[in-house]
Amino acid sequence: MKRAYNFNAGPSALPLAVLQRAQQELLDFRDTGMSVMELSHRSKEYDEVHNRAKQLLKELMNIPDTHDVLFLQGGASLQFSMVPMNFLTDGRVGNYVLTGAWSEKALKEAKKVGETHIAASSKEENYAYIPANESIQLSEETAYLHITSNNTIFGTQWNEFPDADTDLIADMSSDILSREIDVARFALIYAGAQKNLGPSGVTVAIIRNDLLERIPENLPTMLDYRTYSTSNSLYNTPPTFAIYMLSLVLEWVQEQGGVGVIEKRNQEKAGVIYAAIDESDGFYAPHAKKGSRSLMNITFTLPNEEVTKRFLAEAKERGFVGLAGHRSVGGCRASVYNAVPLEACEALAQFMKEFPKYFG
Repeated sequence: MKRAYNFNAGPSALPLAVLQRAQQELLDFRDTGMSVMELSHRSKEYDEVHNRAKQLLKELMNIPDTHDVLFLQGGASLQFSMVPMNFLTDGRVGNYVLTGAWSEKALKEAKKVGETHIAASSKEENYAYIPANESIQLSEETAYLHITSNNTIFGTQWNEFPDADTDLIADMSSDILSREIDVARFALIYAGAQKNLGPSGVTVAIIRNDLLERIPENLPTMLDYRTYSTSNSLYNTPPTFAIYMLSLVLEWVQEQGGVGVIEKRNQEKAGVIYAAIDESDGFYAPHAKKGSRSLMNITFTLPNEEVTKRFLAEAKERGFVGLAGHRSVGGCRASVYNAVPLEACEALAQFMKEFPKYFG
């Protein structure tokens, strides 16, 4: 079987070794005579999977004891509502840095709950850069500062996180586990799994424990972070198969040598494709400015729509999948998450170098 060069923005590539392991265990998980999908979430066998995933994430990300790991559902989109519902209390202001479509959606949901403030934005240049930290202007009575660490549509990424005098909350759906970070700097990190952590279906939240004391008492049970913290994310049936897959992906990261090794690999992978862009004499035009370029989502445009369509058609013929850019930017996008191998990036870069010759 020939595997595709998978550059989908999400759900995205999973490590082949993880897929093969899941295949081997699909019908009979650890001699239970059942698939992991059939196990009770109250069983000893599943409990080991659940806690293993939680512990591995703590180890790989060096999560301090001040923070807890929660497994939720609803994706980052539900977190856009849960964050303000839990922490945007009366008299406080939710501060947001706008760097793309997902931060706009987070702000939209927060406005339904309470008062908000745009602390910085790069919208005036179609989100081609990350605002400088010194440009961030917090409101008075700030509840928190919310950022989106990586912007899948526009291909930008925070290289240096804000050092603001308030609780920092980050949507890290598209670059969690792709580089080493200091978790202690964040009050809350949340991420949908379907980029670097596993298949869609589970959302990870890393929350500083003292934030739980600020949550109002009148929230619906399933929208209250305390529900998940006090029950080890087992208040109701969790997405058991997605968490199992998460545990396998985390084991794979550990086997690779940890997040530091993954980060260096990601830098190399992205560098190969950015070099093809920069050395094309303008045939490929990057959307993101150099200081804000993402290691996860590489966005670029071609001379015109006709050339773009031909590029995508030729790419598909050669086994490249998921290269069409979002309509907000146009052109193309290569998403090179952790599981995308270097060989796929090298193959794409070679194709990009060859393609302009058709239009010489």
